Amino acid sequence: MALTIRLLGPPAIERDSGPAPPPRGRKAWALLAYLLLADRPPGRRHLAELLFSDADDPLGALRWTLAELRRVLGAPGLLGGDPVATALGPGLEVDLQAVTVEPADPAPLLELGGELLEGISIAASPAFESWLVVERHRLAAAVEARLRQAALSLLASGRAEAAVAYAARVVARNPLEEGNHELLVRSLAAAGDRAAALRQVAVCEDTLRRELGIEPSAALRDAVATPAGSPVRLPVSGRAAVASQLEAGRAAIAAGAVQAGIDCLRRACADAAACADRALHGQALAALGGALVHAVRGRDEEGAAVLHEAIRLATGAGDRPTAVTAHRELGFVEVMAGRRQTAEAWLAKASALAETDDQLAAIGGVRGMNATDMGDYPTALEHLQGSVERARRAANHRQQAWSLANLARAHLLRDERSQAAAPIAGALEVVREQRWMAFLPWPQALKGELDLRAGHLDAAGDELEHAWTLACQLGDPCWEGMAARGLGLLHATRGDHATGTAWLAEAHTRCNRVTDRYQWVSAYVLDASIAAALARHDHAGAQRLVDTLASLAARGDMRELVVRAHLHRARLGDPTALASARLLAAGIDNPALTRLLDGVQAG
Repeated sequence: MALTIRLLGPPAIERDSGPAPPPRGRKAWALLAYLLLADRPPGRRHLAELLFSDADDPLGALRWTLAELRRVLGAPGLLGGDPVATALGPGLEVDLQAVTVEPADPAPLLELGGELLEGISIAASPAFESWLVVERHRLAAAVEARLRQAALSLLASGRAEAAVAYAARVVARNPLEEGNHELLVRSLAAAGDRAAALRQVAVCEDTLRRELGIEPSAALRDAVATPAGSPVRLPVSGRAAVASQLEAGRAAIAAGAVQAGIDCLRRACADAAACADRALHGQALAALGGALVHAVRGRDEEGAAVLHEAIRLATGAGDRPTAVTAHRELGFVEVMAGRRQTAEAWLAKASALAETDDQLAAIGGVRGMNATDMGDYPTALEHLQGSVERARRAANHRQQAWSLANLARAHLLRDERSQAAAPIAGALEVVREQRWMAFLPWPQALKGELDLRAGHLDAAGDELEHAWTLACQLGDPCWEGMAARGLGLLHATRGDHATGTAWLAEAHTRCNRVTDRYQWVSAYVLDASIAAALARHDHAGAQRLVDTLASLAARGDMRELVVRAHLHRARLGDPTALASARLLAAGIDNPALTRLLDGVQAG
């Protein structure tokens, strides 16, 4: 008989015939969840210390609990050895698989319960409790991401009514995210229920005002009025018109005339639909989706919907290059939002389709960005170094600069200053040669931080002030947040804590002023703000920010920043936080983080 383990919501075991007897004790459930979610098989001593340190014989208590799990699961060969094997045998299923593995049929997502091990708490094991809180946030975000992808896929395939159920579940799980409401509004409008779409707009507006004190963006109401990618006037037919509009749109975007470029690309999409050329329509949609994602802040939701449609058309037309582009851009959207599993799924599909150095360079750059955000530095460095080399071979200078800058960021986060210096210099050189002003603030902000760490304060000030000025001219919240963060740290280093605090507050405001913000930058700014507050002995200010950082980093699977949040708690006097930080830091290969952990221990 098949056996299903349910860990989301109140834990339970079910057989084909109905509920099965659960294991005895809360720690059995805790151990099972830890084993099934472990990145690698954990050792017995580690498990005993984590969950059974209060027992007279911790290893004996672990052996008894493992035997109890085998008995309940009816599988005497499972969970043996040291380290403990974590693989499930045939006939055993776990609801977590719907989250950790992309499902062929999304319907089981609608049946998933609440949070991980709902109702379970192990007060005697604070390190496990910390792990559990992080995993609850991470899995909740993963479920939300899977539901979003299901809704967008159904929308792209013309099944808007089916998409509504998934979009509604996304809103129910996270009603404070405007993008979730926009997805539901878009689904309702596409299904022909404009009245319900308008009601949902009103619900979102009231929710955001009441809970967050903010007004929603224009994109929310725009989702009611027109389908994603629609132009402002009726289309004309003819392939030549599409090609002309598509070329003009791409040229305008490259030149920095964003709105004109977007208008041309919307025109191209409408013209391609009118002349029934699926390949050309897919190319126009991919270009528009990429422009909405990269060039217009606050439009990632529409961009994602457009890119899903581009994939459908490109796949049907056998247009592999366009499919690669659209898959990669959807991966980028997910990276920015901190949805790691769905990001990697899209990027893996793009890699499988890619055939050229140019394509693989772009994909590798985004995969490296994602791995850096997660704190997986060996993977990040491998992807980014490969991306730089492929971009160089393909003579794609902008991609080369982009990947060099992100390679520098990875080394900078590891405090490998000498290894960061060359790629930063290379990125700045290429960007200036290409006159790519829209990207310049990113490597400039990184160069300013490198100069700041080296004690070159005047040089740091020049880079950061230039980055800030240009970022404000461009109106890019990510670049503004990074530059303002650097200026805050610069003023604090010079001893002007009041000005430094003001700049860090400005950084937080700037990088969070759009719905489709880059979550890593938001968390990075929070980390710096907490550290600065602690340095000036503002413990109350630091405490207010720590929980926000911990939650944001856990939902976005930003593992190193989760650890840093716990280290801040340790500095604030939490007696269990350092042990939790050490547990959560296991597997993060970052010498700078190791030194930080040792420094807090010594302190």
